[in-house]
Amino acid sequence: MSGHSKWATTKHQKAAKDAKRGKLFAKLIKNIEVAARNGGGDPSGNPTLFDAIQKAKKTSVPNTNIDNAVKRGSGATAGGSDWETITYEGYAPGGVAVLVECLTDNRNRAAAEVRTALSRNGGTLAEPGSVSYLFNRKGVVVVPKSDDVTEDSLLEVVLDAGAEEVNDLGEAFEIISEATDFIAVRQAIQAAGIDYDSAEASWVPSMQVPLDADGARKMLRVVDALEDSDDVQDVFANGDISDEVLAELDED
Repeated sequence: MSGHSKWATTKHQKAAKDAKRGKLFAKLIKNIEVAARNGGGDPSGNPTLFDAIQKAKKTSVPNTNIDNAVKRGSGATAGGSDWETITYEGYAPGGVAVLVECLTDNRNRAAAEVRTALSRNGGTLAEPGSVSYLFNRKGVVVVPKSDDVTEDSLLEVVLDAGAEEVNDLGEAFEIISEATDFIAVRQAIQAAGIDYDSAEASWVPSMQVPLDADGARKMLRVVDALEDSDDVQDVFANGDISDEVLAELDED
């Protein structure tokens, strides 16, 4: 059941660094606002909002910011934006496939920023459908490691709820399921009294491109450039960075 998802490890480490720089705050707030608009402002009856709030809290977004986003999204207060979800497809250097999820109030601006971020870093924008077939929509729940949580004990909790596999990310476990099952998986984890960092639907590559240190640096430069755009919510890539290459990058 256990594998080791190198891109997931890279994203997990990158997210921690980005959170320290405050880069994620605005994007997490935007997620909360959209979830409240789509499903109402009560987290107990809106699992998507519940998970968006949980992720924001884990990243130390202030409660006041979270509450205000819920109110804007649900219409309790004015000021909510009309966000539109758009997914762009492209390639990083070395043939690495990239999916870019945007949440924007200006489609033209988002497209221009994605195209610029790719082209300036050796990547290219691709036609719709040319990259997305390399990814599957999956549920992903991330559970931090602790003395009380082992891979075997976690498997016992999540398998009956629909989990397909548990991956070791080094400092955390990643539980993969069908996208429709991740809420059930998250609820099973909660019922067992286990803490978790995030639960969401995500794009998981079905095949990966092995990268050396130079290729990994080029891919991560593309990802960083894309994530610098306020319109970009998340970036998924199918570059496979080995433990050895990760260690080499950490020394940079």
